[in-house]
Amino acid sequence: MDPQTVVFLLGPTAAGKTASSLQIAAELNAEIISVDSALVYQHMNIGTAKPSHDELKQVPHHLIDLCTPVEVYSVARFVEDATAAINTVQDKGKVALLTGGTMMYFNALEYGIAPMPDADEHVRETLATQAHKVGWQAMHEKLAVVDPVAAAKIHPNDPQRIQRALEVYELTGEPLSELQKQTQTNLEVKPIKLALMPESRSWLHQRIEHRFAQMVESGLIDEVAQLQQQFKLDSNLPSMRSVGYRQVLGFLNGEYDKQTMHDKAVAATRQLAKRQMTWVRGMQNLNVIACDKLNTDKQVGAMLAALNND
Repeated sequence: MDPQTVVFLLGPTAAGKTASSLQIAAELNAEIISVDSALVYQHMNIGTAKPSHDELKQVPHHLIDLCTPVEVYSVARFVEDATAAINTVQDKGKVALLTGGTMMYFNALEYGIAPMPDADEHVRETLATQAHKVGWQAMHEKLAVVDPVAAAKIHPNDPQRIQRALEVYELTGEPLSELQKQTQTNLEVKPIKLALMPESRSWLHQRIEHRFAQMVESGLIDEVAQLQQQFKLDSNLPSMRSVGYRQVLGFLNGEYDKQTMHDKAVAATRQLAKRQMTWVRGMQNLNVIACDKLNTDKQVGAMLAALNND
């Protein structure tokens, strides 16, 4: 395959992307570039289903363990890092295989992101103070006045996105929705897109529940407890908004019992998978492989056939 080719392999959480990506990477002489907003965090291994040491040795990986759990990793930084990683892989004469489940990252890399101002702590603190006084519902209503398009897309219970949209307006005087139209991609070629998608929702739900139980058995609670000791964690940190981590953190903070933790984590992961599949269904020029109907070998065979036909 032409080493300038860029391949996307995406799909919902627990669909089996890791196993397939390792096998297809070997077939394509590729290196893997992670497209996962949780794998960028150091020390978060169990709950992110981070590739094992042996798997990382098997195929070179990029964009894993980039920052600490108290740092913010932005979409803009991902696009910059992923573009650099693609260039590095292609300079070696290898194929860049981007795989993961953070659909916003895939979308931003393929279509570009708008030029946005950097975060401003003073503006954010001011907005947070206002929200503490009047509530985020009122802040959402404020956003609806200055940027009705953004407000229509942002849920009133999503303080992070409300704050960011208001921050952008405060810093630029322009609505976020207008700035988002000014996009330009860094990709020099159109990616070939493959997606692992289950036909049966119950199949995916069973895998999600089984995987979370395995994570707990493997020491997820201890992992989060150690992170809590090492860093000043709270549920509003982007790292702790990762499914599983937020629920375990709540359990460790005494907010609910272990069974409730399990139920909340499984429900949150199912909701994440549902959102991911909605993203995937809206994508164009996509080669879909039914991951619940084919084993890994047959999935890879289907992927190779799709790549040869593209």
